[in-house]
Amino acid sequence: MDQVRALLSQVPPEAFQVLLVLGLSFLLGLERGGRKARTGHYMFGGVRTFPLIGLLGYGTALVSGTELLLVALGLGAVTAFMVVSYRHKLETAEDAGVTTEISGLLTYVLGALVHYTHYWIATTIVVLALLLLELKSGLENLSDRIPAEEVETFTKFLLLTAVILPAVPNQDLGPFRLNPFKAWLVVVAVSGVSYGAYVLQRVTHKRGGIVLAALLGGAYSSTVITVVLARRAKHEDRPHLFSGSILAASGMMFLRLVLLLAIFSQPLYGALALKLLILGLAATAAGLWWTHRPDPNPSVPERQYQAKNPLELRSTFAFAGIFIALLVVTTLVLRHFGSLGMYALAVLMGAVNVDPFIMGLAQTAGSSTPLATAAAAVLITTAANNVLKGVYAFIFADRQTGVQGLVALVLLGLAGLSLVWL
Repeated sequence: MDQVRALLSQVPPEAFQVLLVLGLSFLLGLERGGRKARTGHYMFGGVRTFPLIGLLGYGTALVSGTELLLVALGLGAVTAFMVVSYRHKLETAEDAGVTTEISGLLTYVLGALVHYTHYWIATTIVVLALLLLELKSGLENLSDRIPAEEVETFTKFLLLTAVILPAVPNQDLGPFRLNPFKAWLVVVAVSGVSYGAYVLQRVTHKRGGIVLAALLGGAYSSTVITVVLARRAKHEDRPHLFSGSILAASGMMFLRLVLLLAIFSQPLYGALALKLLILGLAATAAGLWWTHRPDPNPSVPERQYQAKNPLELRSTFAFAGIFIALLVVTTLVLRHFGSLGMYALAVLMGAVNVDPFIMGLAQTAGSSTPLATAAAAVLITTAANNVLKGVYAFIFADRQTGVQGLVALVLLGLAGLSLVWL
């Protein structure tokens, strides 16, 4: 072993670099050559040309030293060859892509990267390039299956997280010490959970029925999914399926809150995690069990539920505005009306929108809002919200589904209220 090490120590570092360039560029040339053999179409270069381009990039970087002008001129020369090749391809092929020409330019660049000892970057680039080149059919099929509106939706999510969030000031402002960064971070987290559930629905909507739609829909808006299922139940004689799904969706709401509180308020999470988990798991399990009860007309097919995009920018900014306003309102209510005023506000918000209210409590629990008051307010507002959803089910569904949904959600609300004093 010592002799091998001594022998390797005599090998100049440039030899290792040349071998690495040859190996990496050969892999790219091998992939392009194989593609040419399979398709029979004209392509620039192959297993010899690509290693030569890599060596050209390495040699140019070697003789240029720290000056990058010569490297840039060499890249320009290679680009000129690629332009000539692509022009010939346009004249001889109906479908003329540029992946081979881009691969040639990439090969030149990786030769220079190896000279400047960026071994990991060069290797990673080649591996990623090979994956992209070999997955051509799969990626093209994926792009055909993804509608344009889904790209727009993901762009909106990137706007919320990667553009707006870093630009928001991270400091307390005004007499109520509002932190815009923390406020927007809450918006991003709630939107992220909603978007994740939405993506799962889009992926599974052809493989799952009403129950799966209820579980995933409850993860981002149990109120919306309750109304949707109730309206659909009016046209399908399956009361156990729909009322059980509505109850399971409300159970998912509690599990979602556990996740958000774990992220944004450890004190409130510690006070409520067990209670919310009990409510969420019990409601979900009971709802799933109820969906398996026989219905009078089981032959009616389950129609697929179409998920609705939760990342509407108007509603997102409205959520941010409501959240900030509620931070101020909860502080004022607690200051002037005490805990009873907070509980009354919790009932009101349960009938309007629980998310901004609960996330506002998560920001103030243990500081401006006593922890016990905040925990009780969370349970009260979720109980009020469940009762409201029961009313929605009763109004929009057929009579049997509406009664079952109302009874189940009122009982769930009462169970939540009973935990306030435990």
